[in-house]
Amino acid sequence: MAAVNRVFAAQLAGLPVFGPDGESIGKVRDLVAGLRLDQLPPRVLGLVVELSTRRRVFVPMLRVTSIESNAVTLATGSVNMRRFHQRPNEVLVLGQLLDAHARLASTGARVAVVDAAMEQTRTRDWVLARLAVRERTGPLGLGRRRANLQVLAWGEVAGLGLTDLSGQPQGAGELLMLFDSMRAVDIAATLRDLPLKRRHEVADAMDDERLADVLEELPEDDQKELVAYLAEERAADVLEAMSPDDAADLLAELNPVEQNRLLELMHPDESGPVKRLLKYSSDTAGGLMTPEPVVLAPDATVAEALAHIRNPDLTAALASMVFVCRPPSATPTGRYIGCVHFQRLLREPPAELVAAAADTDLPPLPPTASLTELTRYFAAYNLTCAPVVDSEDHLLGAVAVDDVLDHLLPEGWRETGLRDLDPETEPEHA
Repeated sequence: MAAVNRVFAAQLAGLPVFGPDGESIGKVRDLVAGLRLDQLPPRVLGLVVELSTRRRVFVPMLRVTSIESNAVTLATGSVNMRRFHQRPNEVLVLGQLLDAHARLASTGARVAVVDAAMEQTRTRDWVLARLAVRERTGPLGLGRRRANLQVLAWGEVAGLGLTDLSGQPQGAGELLMLFDSMRAVDIAATLRDLPLKRRHEVADAMDDERLADVLEELPEDDQKELVAYLAEERAADVLEAMSPDDAADLLAELNPVEQNRLLELMHPDESGPVKRLLKYSSDTAGGLMTPEPVVLAPDATVAEALAHIRNPDLTAALASMVFVCRPPSATPTGRYIGCVHFQRLLREPPAELVAAAADTDLPPLPPTASLTELTRYFAAYNLTCAPVVDSEDHLLGAVAVDDVLDHLLPEGWRETGLRDLDPETEPEHA
């Protein structure tokens, strides 16, 4: 993402959108933000882009690599061509937020929203941090054309929280506000205790990425129930947002007709890795691995490797190790050379090549390795992440220790495991 501190929504309207190679994608027509009940700035979820065919599609903000005064550029990858549909907790910044009526939190004065500015946080999220407002005067609140324009922090303007078009709070709004500061595993535990209707309301209001995180933490029966409730296209979108290994585990539990239908609806770039994982038994290295570890070419530097593992979207296990392979870097890769633990990276000069620091003696796992073999492997080598390599020395993926633990724990641990950790539920000692 280009180093832009603040971008006003009105400046984005109509800007051309280009792919990484300069190909024209379309034009920006709106911004999509997820509203909240409290006064914290809402997160900008993505852009509504109008293609040359007039179809409007959603592009997540994570796909945006730069925002300039004359264009927006996207990262490598294909654009999801499904038509954009607004969700219950979303607001179109240009289409609905601008010209909305609100009040100043300090004085109660009536104002109209003229523009909204998004700013990027330390976690790379974009939020609607500031609002440009103009005071409304007169008996009907009609503003003078030259009333003073003020740029205020989001929290200084009241009346723009998580509401529907009539101004009434969404049914699941309070829960969404609570969930905003919770880990996905804790949200999953809460969802299991909700009535089915409320659980569905929450699922409808969550964005795809958040729902995918929560779905990964639910027991299989609850996963299948939620997927069955969602419309097919929404279910496919959520599966695309899940980790490929988790998506494969979920799809493996569905009947072949449902499984094939959802795979067809997923984008080929997302369904391809999932299909490869479905070829392996779920209790083998091939079934447990993720096909998206950190892979670098031999001529990459230690500094580049450290930059890759700083990615906040990586789990701690996957960030603990980088894998050095000949091109191509997408799995299945070119010839596997070795791996470098992040502690080794910290000890090497930044300009050193990763190939020189690679551990070539650590034996990789075959995709057919059983759960017992995986357990012994992790215990013997004290690892949290391990390479999975085929008979032709292609890296297929990496197994993380948390996925191994998931399959070692007794069935139903997700329903009881976290409660067992609560000290208030432990029996008193005599």
